[in-house]
Amino acid sequence: MWPLHGQVRNYAWGSSTAIPELLGQDPTGEPQAEYWLGAHPIAPSEIDGAPLDRLLREHPEWVGKRCLRTFGHRYPVLMKLLAADKPLSLQAHPDRAQAEEGFAREEAAGLPLNSPERIYKDDWPKPEVLIALTEFDGLCGFREPAATVELFRRLGLAKELDSVLKPLSQRKGSAALAQVFLDILSLEDDAIVTTTVQAARAHVDDPYEVGEMARTAVTLDANFPHHPSILAALLLNHVHLEPGEAMYLPPRTLHSYLAGVGVEVMASSDNVLRGGLTNKHIDVDELIRVVDFAPSEYEPVERTMVDGFQRYLTPAAEFTVWCGELNHDRVTLPATKACRIVLATDGEAELRSSTETLNLGVGDAALVPYGEEVSAAGSATLFVTAPGT
Repeated sequence: MWPLHGQVRNYAWGSSTAIPELLGQDPTGEPQAEYWLGAHPIAPSEIDGAPLDRLLREHPEWVGKRCLRTFGHRYPVLMKLLAADKPLSLQAHPDRAQAEEGFAREEAAGLPLNSPERIYKDDWPKPEVLIALTEFDGLCGFREPAATVELFRRLGLAKELDSVLKPLSQRKGSAALAQVFLDILSLEDDAIVTTTVQAARAHVDDPYEVGEMARTAVTLDANFPHHPSILAALLLNHVHLEPGEAMYLPPRTLHSYLAGVGVEVMASSDNVLRGGLTNKHIDVDELIRVVDFAPSEYEPVERTMVDGFQRYLTPAAEFTVWCGELNHDRVTLPATKACRIVLATDGEAELRSSTETLNLGVGDAALVPYGEEVSAAGSATLFVTAPGT
């Protein structure tokens, strides 16, 4: 096992303090949004100064035959610390078939990978799970149309939004939501957004769903003034997580993170289709083709305790993730038959194999190769992730 050093990614929506505090570093004054731990070629982690993507190609025995058979030489897991101080853009990620087709299409068209119009940077899907370290708020999937109409009615906007929301009452399910979403993205007059936000301000102290919707509208307007896609965001389920709770985002799910700090684990892909709350390129036709507009209710990720570690039960083939709260008793890290990344988010931990010992403090990470049995003791909270095969 080896100490693993990730890379910080600076995006405008990030916190200037949360990730430096977790890493034990001084803030730079810049918004540090993510800290990447993995072998993604855009920002690979390093061991002794060597990039992890290169090291895993040179040492396939670290990865394991099963993972190599399933995923080839692309290590499938990417773990991140994520700190959102401001809302992210509305976005979705393709499933595997869509990613393979879209990547091949853009490659054949000769579209450069760094083009602002490029969507498919690779041919991989990007399921992901966000595990909250602090209270965390996000948007995930489309709310039932009737429930959305009722919430706007309780904000006092039934008449004002009738021209936009009428399909939610006249049509059913995904067809209605797709039509309304497309109509919203086509709006040229921001007066209806201004009216919505003004009405929402009178309800920010309301309890339950009405208050949540009102607060979301006001927050989004503060960051994206009068942006039509605020209305699109209000079609989605609001999700609030307490520390330790998790939100799973399957491919094709429209979503956004609003605020909070968490550990994000995903397939190692950079495919993002933006759907609003952004000034970046939005390919509406591709978005409509990829996004799942079927209404859904948010379901929290179930967890099961195995040998001192909680396993988060997601259907993703590319990754598995566990969390363990050490209490000084020695426990064995899960998944000895896969290459693992281990991250300490608080406290201290001693990792021990048959030949060596490695100490982790807050924000420290390690790579544990295939087949190496490692135990841990101490006071840390440890996140462990590995390929899902």
